[in-house]
Amino acid sequence: MAHRDIVVIGASAGGVEALTRLVRDLPPGLPASLFIVCHIAPTHRSMLPEILSRSGALLATHVIDGEPFHLGHIYVAPPDYHLLLAEEQRLRVVRGPRENHHRPAVDPLFRSAARLYGRRVIGVVLSGALYDGAAGLLAVRGGGGIAIVQDPADARVSSMPENAARIAGVDHSAPLDRLGSLLVELISQPLAETGGLSMTDAFEKMPDIVNADMREQVRNERRGRITVYSCPECGGALWQVNETALMQFRCHVGHAYNGETLLEDQASALEAALWTAVRTFKERHLLAHQLAEQEKLRGNMIGAAHFQEQAEQAERYGDAIQHYVLSNPPPPKSD
Repeated sequence: MAHRDIVVIGASAGGVEALTRLVRDLPPGLPASLFIVCHIAPTHRSMLPEILSRSGALLATHVIDGEPFHLGHIYVAPPDYHLLLAEEQRLRVVRGPRENHHRPAVDPLFRSAARLYGRRVIGVVLSGALYDGAAGLLAVRGGGGIAIVQDPADARVSSMPENAARIAGVDHSAPLDRLGSLLVELISQPLAETGGLSMTDAFEKMPDIVNADMREQVRNERRGRITVYSCPECGGALWQVNETALMQFRCHVGHAYNGETLLEDQASALEAALWTAVRTFKERHLLAHQLAEQEKLRGNMIGAAHFQEQAEQAERYGDAIQHYVLSNPPPPKSD
């Protein structure tokens, strides 16, 4: 009989301590897989799997893209990558856009779990600031899963569990010393043989809406309405003048453009942005090298290797932009 065997957990400030306390109460051979997103700066080396493995009976590892997942194991999102559950019980780590200023973010993990595994999912939001996890927990509940938050009064930083509870609602709110036993109890309960809910997530409908708006724009069907473009001078939204014989745009503070002028200004802004990217990558390359040398002097060869890897990556990215995009523009197409 099916049971809840997918546990997705999100945490931020105060999350390492909360996660350490939680996994301490989980028994070996737990018949569920745990997936964790904890906000960690992308430039820092995460030691969270090692910390969690030492703290409890379950082995924790950073996720490798495409690997299958198994029961009784803890899977941790690596820094600067979103963790997603995929079909055929596999995992993805993707460097997609930040959500709520974070990569990894909690919401993408929760949404992917809810979409694929529905009632088998238990979503847990622990200590942290702001709103990440609220929309994800809403998706978990929408798919028929169980929503749990750490009791905000028990959290070092209460915003994440408070906001998740207020926006999504929760099935359980518990302090850390009860969360482990609560998870074990919920995992052990068989699911009733009833049809699951169909998870609908408004966020995941957005790409279709955006693409439809862009197709309308290409067909010139947004005259008199807000466009998908932004003003090169102030960054505000542009409206298209409702005139069939002239393609003209105006932002809300008054900057106005003909279509051809807007296209030229976009080219100038794009080149400036690319040169800014090249300069930033070169500076990042030098700074990472400097930090690597400092760590070598301290005898920290692991830290030095980490910064050296970032330096080499920055150099590759900067050289690629300068060489392939700026120094060698594509030739004009022949008629």
